[in-house]
Formats: sequence, C-alpha cells, structure tokens
Amino acid sequence: MREFNGAEYVTVGELPSPRENHMKRVSVLHLVFLIFYEVSGGPFGVEDTVKAAGPLLALLGFLVFPFIWSVPEALITAEMGTMFPENSGYVVWVSSALGPYWGFQQGWMKWLSGVIDNALYPVMFLDYLKSGIPALGGGVPRTVSIWGLTIILTYLNYRGLTIVGLVAVLLGVFSLLPFVAMGLLSIPDLKPSRWYVTTNLDDVDWNLYLNTLFWNLNYWDSISTLAGEVENPRKNLPKALFYALILVVVGYFFPLLIGTGVVPLNRELWTDGYFSDIAKIVGGVWLRWWLQAAAAMSNMGMFVAEMSSDSFQLLGMAERGMLPEFFGKRSHYGTPLIGILFSASGVILLSWLNFQEIVAAENFLYCFGMILEFAAFILLRIKHPTASRPYKIPGGTFGAILMCIPPTIFICVVLAFSSLKVMAISLIAVVIGLVMQPCLRFLEKKRWMKFSVSSELSDLDNEESIHSLVD
Repeated sequence: MREFNGAEYVTVGELPSPRENHMKRVSVLHLVFLIFYEVSGGPFGVEDTVKAAGPLLALLGFLVFPFIWSVPEALITAEMGTMFPENSGYVVWVSSALGPYWGFQQGWMKWLSGVIDNALYPVMFLDYLKSGIPALGGGVPRTVSIWGLTIILTYLNYRGLTIVGLVAVLLGVFSLLPFVAMGLLSIPDLKPSRWYVTTNLDDVDWNLYLNTLFWNLNYWDSISTLAGEVENPRKNLPKALFYALILVVVGYFFPLLIGTGVVPLNRELWTDGYFSDIAKIVGGVWLRWWLQAAAAMSNMGMFVAEMSSDSFQLLGMAERGMLPEFFGKRSHYGTPLIGILFSASGVILLSWLNFQEIVAAENFLYCFGMILEFAAFILLRIKHPTASRPYKIPGGTFGAILMCIPPTIFICVVLAFSSLKVMAISLIAVVIGLVMQPCLRFLEKKRWMKFSVSSELSDLDNEESIHSLVD
C-alpha cells in the first residue's frame, strides 16, 4: 500500500478525520465498559473451563492467567495507544516498526479474528434462551433470529459511539447484577471444599481449557482502534484500562467461585449456558430468567463493542492509505459506514460455525497478530527510545522484553494445541492477507481504486513525526 515517504499520495481533505467530526467524544466511564465488553462481558462462556479441567484449575486459571496475558497486553495498549492516538490502532504500531506490508497483515488478521469473535455473540445469545424457548435451538427460527439480531445491533453501531458507550454501561450493570443476587442467595449452601477438587492432569482437555481462558481474557488492544474518538486519550486510555482490568477479573472469578461452590461437581454439565441452571437451583425460576436475560444483553454489549472496534479499524486503515478511500467514509453520526457493513456481513457469513470452532479459529489468528504486536512494541522501544510516550511502562527495553516472554510462550502453547482443521482454515486466511496487500497495491497503481492519506496523520518514516505524534 502506501509508501510512507508521501511521494505516491495526494493528501485529500474530503476524508473526514476524527478531529474534524463534531460528534461527542467517548468518556472514561463509557470507555471502561467498552473495554469490558471487548474483553469479557461477564462470566458467560467461562463454563467450559470447569468442564475441561475441574473447579480448582478453572479458578486458578482466572487468577493467574491475567498476570501472564491480560496485564502485559493492557500495559502495551496503554503505552502504544497513547503514543499513536488514532483509529488504526495496532495497525499503525506494526507499520511504524515493521513497515506497511506487515501493518496491513496485522490489520487483516486482527479484523478477521474480531469478526469471527463477533459471530459468537448471536450464537451465545440464542444458546442462553433456547432452554426457555426450544424453537431457537436450530432450524429456520434460529437462522432468522441470528440475522435479525445482527441487523438490529449493527444499527446501534451506525448511530454512533456515544450511543454504543451508553448502551455498554447500562448492559454491563444489568448483566452483572444477577450474579450479585446469586452470590448473596448462595451463601448458606456454599461448600468451600468443592473449590479444591482436583482433576488428573491426563483427564484435562488442555485445548478447550487454554482456548477458553485465552478467549475470555484477550482483546485488550481492541480499544486502540477507538483512540481517535476518545476524549483526552493520553490520560483517559490508561485509566480506563486499569479500571476495566479489575472489573473483568472480578466479573469472572466470583461467579465461578459461587457456581463451583454451591452445586456438586458434574463436569459434563459445565457447558455454555450452565450458569442459568445454577441460578434456578439457587434462587428459582425468576433468577434463572433474570440471568438468561442478562446473558442475552451481555452478548448484545459484546457485539456492539466489538463491531465498533472492527469498523473503526477499517476506517483508520483507510486514513493511512492501506485500504481504498471509500472505507474512510463516515455517516452523519460520525461512524464508519462501510466498515460497519463489511463487519456485519462477515458476522452473518461465519455464524454457521459452532462455538468451539469459532473460538479456536479466532484464537489462532489472534495469536499471529499478537506476535507482530509484541515485536512492534519492542522494536519501537529500540528504534525510537526518546519518542514521546504519555504513558510508559517502567523497566526500560530489557524490562519490555522480559514482560513479553510469558505471553509469547503461551501463544506458542495455544497454537500447538490447535486442531488440524482450525490450523488449516486459519493458515488459508493468513495466506489470503499475504496476497491481498500486493493486489491492492496493483489496483492503486492502475488507478482502479482511489487511496489517500489523511492530512491529520504523520509520516511514519520520519523520526520527527514519530516524536510529534503525541505532542
């Protein structure tokens, strides 16, 4: 795509930048809940960790894994997101360190993994409701419901980030309240001895266990693609990431603590939607319906947050000249119109996959993207050590390398446990990205598609521009 010397491009004024828009900026509270929904959305979907490894390993996983993965990823997002406060997010991080070709690959893999992730939420929404409405378990009613949900939630994204942020706050509170009620009601029946039930390591389904942990605790970097829409990102992005990290870990650990402590262990029952059965045991039908409604609303929150991130990423890539100019088109609400339509289409096309296949394929692609992200983070510390970083992780370059080692090892483990089917599908997707970028450059040279670079963005090959990005 774009050569970052500015020679091949005309800077065009008609591409609206975030700074030229008159829409309201995203506040800290909205940002916290957008991050919460991009990463978590509550404990819905964590049940498989108990099925895979039993209560003790499930609880330990959600205590230990955040320090291995979530904290490093959130810290890197805070540093890089404030260094490059624009909507291309992690794409510009990789472009500035490794060049535009690999920046495009980062964008392709992260966008595709995000769309795959979003295909989960209509499926999970219906999985929680099908016990009360059996017709939603399959066939035409299920297909129609998935399409209808996708259209409605896509419209919310079209209406703007202020609406999405407000919806995220309201849905977040509503989704967590039934677990507070369930915790209070379960106190007389809690048996702490059930938390310490161990599982023979040979009986642990490591693929399911690791993929479920990884899926529930990643995507901290997704908020970087909304950095151009955030009010005072230098100050508010790190603050929101810190608050969201606490909310996510607490929102996973305590519901698992309640669920595993209040009912006798039957690992086969711990599948997607089992918390609603526990709610019925603890509080009766009314609590079950409340929790099912909360799960449904949570999936709506995750959908709108993820689609916002995915669509603004495409807009940011268009503003960097990596995608055709029409991807930079905004609606009169300030939202990326074409990016939203592309992301919604991808969700509908991928909704036929089952839950485990979606999670595994998404994790595989996400791992490749994170390897590029870690490399970019370290290389920028080496190449531009004195560049302005409003938030900087302490420890110097050596500390940055040490911090990236544990999550990189975990990435290798997740990739090693992938099935051949998931590996084959994911590698095909990677190859498509490797070929797509030269094809787009060919279309650009032939002038069959128009590419342009926003006048608001700095030249990434220029050391002074790197320094001035956050000045």
